[in-house]
Amino acid sequence: MNSMTGYGKAVVERGGKSLTIELKSVNHRFLDVSTKIPRAFIAHEDVIRSGLSKALTRGHIDVFITYTRSGETDKQVTVDMSLAKGYVEAAQALTAAFPQLNCDFNVNALMRSGDVLSLTQTEDDADQIRQMLIEAVDEAAEQLNKMRAIEGEALRRDLLAKIDNFETMLQRVKTIAPQVVEQYRAKLTDRVTEALSGVEIDGAKLANEVCFFADKSCIDEEITRLTSHIARARELVNADEPVGRKLDFLIQEFNRETNTICSKSSFLDLTDTALAMKNEIEKIREQIQNIE
Repeated sequence: MNSMTGYGKAVVERGGKSLTIELKSVNHRFLDVSTKIPRAFIAHEDVIRSGLSKALTRGHIDVFITYTRSGETDKQVTVDMSLAKGYVEAAQALTAAFPQLNCDFNVNALMRSGDVLSLTQTEDDADQIRQMLIEAVDEAAEQLNKMRAIEGEALRRDLLAKIDNFETMLQRVKTIAPQVVEQYRAKLTDRVTEALSGVEIDGAKLANEVCFFADKSCIDEEITRLTSHIARARELVNADEPVGRKLDFLIQEFNRETNTICSKSSFLDLTDTALAMKNEIEKIREQIQNIE
């Protein structure tokens, strides 16, 4: 079991070039990759997404890339000789036209003239960049998964403890449930006796009323299904695969059966226990949102 939150980093160096990838992961229903990368890497974005989709199944992943070159610069100065020649000829023409003026037009002035000099970015070897990117993505994803696995183990232990708590409450429901009908029979008998003031009670009608109540308030099926759900939840929590979506669906079934128990309950002890179960379900649901 893996958490969906974590951090992974990888650095790949080759031929004076250094590529650093950082991955930050948080909760998300699906795998959602957001890249914050230099423009030079946009053409290779498919490498990032395919590499992450092989290693991860869920989570919002922010991808940060830093790329540097040591030694040789990645920028090149180019000179527009035609434009420079035009500036020089213009300066000579102005000097000839206005000999009374001092001409201080020199190379420095020419270099400062608009568009004579320009900087261009040299292109890196696309195949080399792509290979460095593949290696960095794989390593960063591995580091991310290691952290997610550590957090996932803590989530596993917490979920198992919460499932144990829920099962303890369900056992209490099992104990209380058979007493509900008897309590109802006793209450109904007392009320009828008090209302009729000594008149003999019709046992058949009383029995029919109790049977009707017993049928209406029976929660045996809900208890059986919840017992099955608990066993399935433990299987999923202990599975070595992404189970977040399955657990999310299963906890909805927990909630549905517990709601039914609440709706059928008319006795305080049973209602209180069922409400405590619903509270534990919410705690479990919150933790499941963190699971891949």
